[in-house]
Amino acid sequence: MLRHRLAVAVSAAALSALATGAFAADLPAYEPAPSIAVPSFTWTGAYVGVQAGYGWGDSKSRTPFGNIKTSPDGFVVGGYAGYNYQFDGSPVVIGIETDFNYSDADDKRTVFGGLLRARNEVNWTGATRARLGYAFDRFLVYGAAGVAYADRELRVAGIGKDSKTAVGWTVGGGVESAVTDNVVVRAEYRYSDFGKDKFNIGGVRVKSDYTEHRVMAGVAYKFGW
Repeated sequence: MLRHRLAVAVSAAALSALATGAFAADLPAYEPAPSIAVPSFTWTGAYVGVQAGYGWGDSKSRTPFGNIKTSPDGFVVGGYAGYNYQFDGSPVVIGIETDFNYSDADDKRTVFGGLLRARNEVNWTGATRARLGYAFDRFLVYGAAGVAYADRELRVAGIGKDSKTAVGWTVGGGVESAVTDNVVVRAEYRYSDFGKDKFNIGGVRVKSDYTEHRVMAGVAYKFGW
């Protein structure tokens, strides 16, 4: 009798185990939710911005009666636009940019023993530059170089004035930070050499050169991403 009861208990346990295994096999297998890949920030894209800063320069004007040295300085405000491209899987960023700015830089000097008063003005400036940068995610360090141009005006009180569009070269660098996916702030320094131009002031031929240092800050809207 004891053997019979033991056999029944063993059989029941076996049937229960088989039933539990079959039920578990019918349950859907649990799979972890797929992860969503979040793309990293890229500097690739077009942008437009506004900027302001301060420039100071040096000029030497050579006349038949002697040289006139001036140091125009003043505020600069304007806009810029460009396009960056960041290589896939690389921190290297290349780009091209152009800007145009209003300038109130000028300097006045009395010349020729105080007999005359000369003025050297820079009314607007611009540049078209190639850029090369190294990105640390949303932070970019860059250098830039290209063609610079400026509207220069020389005048001597009581004699006359003349203006030229000076063309030269520029080189500089700066840093940028993407504070959001589409808003980028920057700070930069640039040096420009606008070469030497010939002016005619009241029939007097004048050769004048101009170089400039400038610090600028800007904010831009970056399209795309």
